[in-house]
Amino acid sequence: MLRPYRKRLGLAFLGMMLTAATEPSLAAMMKALLDNGFSGKPSFQLWMVPAGIIGIFVLRGISTFTTTYMMTWVSTRLLNHLRQLMFNRMLNVPLDFYAKNSVGRVINAMMFEVQQIIDMIKNVLTSLIRDTLTVAGLLGYLLYTNWRLTLIALVLLPLIAFVVRLTGKRLRKLTQEYLTVNAELTQVIEETTRAQQVIKIFGGHQYEGERFDARATKLRRYSMRMASTFAATVPITQIIASCALAIVIMIALIQSGQGQSTVGGFVSFVTAMLMLLTPLKRLAELNGPLQRGLSAAESVFDLIDAPSERSTGKALPGRASGKLDFIDVGFSYPGQNQPALSGINLTVMPGETIAFVGMSGGGKSTLVNLVPDFHPVGSGEIRLDGIPIEQIALASLRAQIAMVSQNVVLFDDSVAANIAYGDAAPHRGRIEAAAKAAYLDDVIAGLPQGLETFIGDNGSRLSGGQRQRLAIARAIYKDAPILILDEATSALDSESERAVQSALDHLMQGRTTLVIAHRLSTIERADRIVVLDNGHIVEVGAHQDLLKKNGVYANLYHLQFAKETIP
Repeated sequence: MLRPYRKRLGLAFLGMMLTAATEPSLAAMMKALLDNGFSGKPSFQLWMVPAGIIGIFVLRGISTFTTTYMMTWVSTRLLNHLRQLMFNRMLNVPLDFYAKNSVGRVINAMMFEVQQIIDMIKNVLTSLIRDTLTVAGLLGYLLYTNWRLTLIALVLLPLIAFVVRLTGKRLRKLTQEYLTVNAELTQVIEETTRAQQVIKIFGGHQYEGERFDARATKLRRYSMRMASTFAATVPITQIIASCALAIVIMIALIQSGQGQSTVGGFVSFVTAMLMLLTPLKRLAELNGPLQRGLSAAESVFDLIDAPSERSTGKALPGRASGKLDFIDVGFSYPGQNQPALSGINLTVMPGETIAFVGMSGGGKSTLVNLVPDFHPVGSGEIRLDGIPIEQIALASLRAQIAMVSQNVVLFDDSVAANIAYGDAAPHRGRIEAAAKAAYLDDVIAGLPQGLETFIGDNGSRLSGGQRQRLAIARAIYKDAPILILDEATSALDSESERAVQSALDHLMQGRTTLVIAHRLSTIERADRIVVLDNGHIVEVGAHQDLLKKNGVYANLYHLQFAKETIP
């Protein structure tokens, strides 16, 4: 992923090298000043001292700015790229992905965990390269100045490496647990935001407060464990380094007494060694963000690598006629022993309206959800115009289908954008015609900006009936040959239902329509009614014919619709 940015990374790397090179040059300057500048007449021009110091820091400033700017440029591009990959995969995962992964986890990965990776790349990578080069440069200078003292100091470095490795394992484990709890907290916030009406009407304030407090407290505890582990690394590293410094000073004093070292050489050596402590400290501090970034990367790439919907199949040459064949169709949800559908055989002719009825859990929604291939058929096959749907490209298959569900989903956009959703080049005339057909004229006339009025989160500025009619207008606009109506009039009052039902009657003409409904007005108009019970088709026929059979449908009719027949 970093390969396209290699030129800018090269500039950043050059900046790191120049910054690292300025460190030993300061120590070398100290030796020259002490040995040649304070012993009688200096052997160099005095203006060279401020020029050299200022020059070093100007070079250091330019190189540091270059590194920071280039790494930020690369990391922000990479952040957008990762988020785009995650979002695109989120759009293309099958529906059962969300049965295994909470919305909070997905949001947490896209907003928080991906940022951890970027922080690792920008901060850890920069510090790792720059400080490693600095340490290498200073060690090289120390070896050049006094190799005996340097070897003594290097003996203690393995101890530092051991401490960093030991704390790294604990930090990695704690970070993974921290990210899990953080996703749980995000889920609580997301659910609380979405379920405000339920919380208020059922008095769930205390319960939700306790849920939030429990996870927030748990998150705080993990933060403290990570902080204590991380905080212990730095002082231990510094104590080990101070031991090395103390031993070196003692031996240097012995060498000085024996005439083996000059004052300038000693001060220069100690200066370089003290300068070595800062990059070593920063390298020790990298362990925390490095482990956080690696743990976050596992979660982020789990999402990016999640199996997507199939990409096979050929596009249909044109508009489908709408014939559907269900041939011995069976389906089971993952982890369920009981099949949701079994042995479904049904042929739906073009333009025919089929109503699916049955008790809750009978398989009605599952069956219609197999038509757009929301779930792959477990056994048997479904054919559209004689072609198995798994041989049709998903985009082409779903282009033939419009859907109106009882769970209306709208977007925080304008009325017009919601009606023409999915159309890259929306037609104003068709939008207005669809709105009129769905009896939205009076609603739009009362909005501040008419069709351009934004409707809020999931249409929160509209009533339930208005939202349902807007969803129906969206289906009318699409003008697909197959129409799926899943309790499409459930949120409407009697007056709105009559208006919308007229629109639906017009919409269903010439279209293959699959209806899931309990309203008598919809069921009676169906060409055939299919009764499902425990995943099996038990009865098929017209309304009156099924009533005469006095079977399952007649029983459902008397249980659910008897009140509507009372004069």
